[in-house]
Amino acid sequence: MSGAGPPQAANRAPSAGGIEAASAASVGVQLYAGVMSGTSLDGIDAVLADFAPGARPCTLLAATHVAFPSDLRRELFALQSAGDDEIARAARAANQLADLYAHALRSVCLAANAGAHDVIAAGVHGQTVRHRPQEGWTLQINNAARVAERAYMTVVADFRMRDIAAGGQGAPLVPAFHAAMFRAPDRHRVVANLGGIANLTDLAPRGAVHGFDTGPGNVLLDLWCARVRNTPFDAQGAFAASGKADAALLAAMLAERYFARPPPKSTGRDLFDAQWLERALSAVRWDGAAEDVQATLAALTARTLADSVRKHCKGATELVLCGGGARNADLVQRIRGELTGVAVTTTDALGVASEHVEALAFAWLAREALAGRPGNLPAVTGASGPRVLGAVYPR
Repeated sequence: MSGAGPPQAANRAPSAGGIEAASAASVGVQLYAGVMSGTSLDGIDAVLADFAPGARPCTLLAATHVAFPSDLRRELFALQSAGDDEIARAARAANQLADLYAHALRSVCLAANAGAHDVIAAGVHGQTVRHRPQEGWTLQINNAARVAERAYMTVVADFRMRDIAAGGQGAPLVPAFHAAMFRAPDRHRVVANLGGIANLTDLAPRGAVHGFDTGPGNVLLDLWCARVRNTPFDAQGAFAASGKADAALLAAMLAERYFARPPPKSTGRDLFDAQWLERALSAVRWDGAAEDVQATLAALTARTLADSVRKHCKGATELVLCGGGARNADLVQRIRGELTGVAVTTTDALGVASEHVEALAFAWLAREALAGRPGNLPAVTGASGPRVLGAVYPR
């Protein structure tokens, strides 16, 4: 981090209609923290939750968001591709990330009036810069030992590699938490996380839980918006809403073989990057308006998610959205248009603000790891069996 002092953390209490807040001083609390910085590279989300036995897996106490400094964000983007001196650059970025993760953990404890000694463990995912499960590896930049040292908490990290070692994709890992938190005995619900990459969890009332990455969520929308408007994302989808999706360009994008592959499957920026978008534009010799590209990318996210629900979640009656894309009004409207007959809402309606779900999932995964319980779902990742996920760094 620069010498300009610690980054500012935006403390966010649970929404009025969300999970009921609890005091960290309550009797019998089991506090776990979760930290997530996702594919969108916008910053760090941290939560503190109580996992004391109850009707639901957890009660949210506090949440915070720490934006990435511009220099770190640029470096994390650069590390998505091969470059000079990668090992040293990645190590320096890991240390900078670790300091931000520790800062976020201290901030969320402060917001909940809790001390680091009250927290049993923190699940810290790290920042994915490469995801190559077909080659037997994935890389999340992190320095978990440094986080444990500076936050004075037990840290659980490196969640994905054990699943990959067992023949799985290592992703998505959130479906197990979605099932614990949102499964209903009387309805066929699907949860869709609209992060940089979109993934879904099929929660039929009975039977195995299924899930996979459907394709781009916000990653290409953010990329194009940054390129042509010099803004990191399309607020509320206003830029996309000002354009018109182009049928030929959308068809070129939908020709991507990933979309037709059966699950289990996962993806990331290794595939859906600037070069991927350039190839699609070149395929149709694009010379149209920038806003029409944005509209087509929004249509791509909505179509591929909807196609996945139609093909792999037959009988679903409810689609529940979370992640940053759940705040994109244009994208949500496009998804509703694709899935007529399916009720589309957000996890806010189920008591969890959409931006908190993924960080809560890694708090839950940390708890499962310390309890010696598997955190993966073989039906989702394709692993040869259930595995305890994560490496533990004691406080």
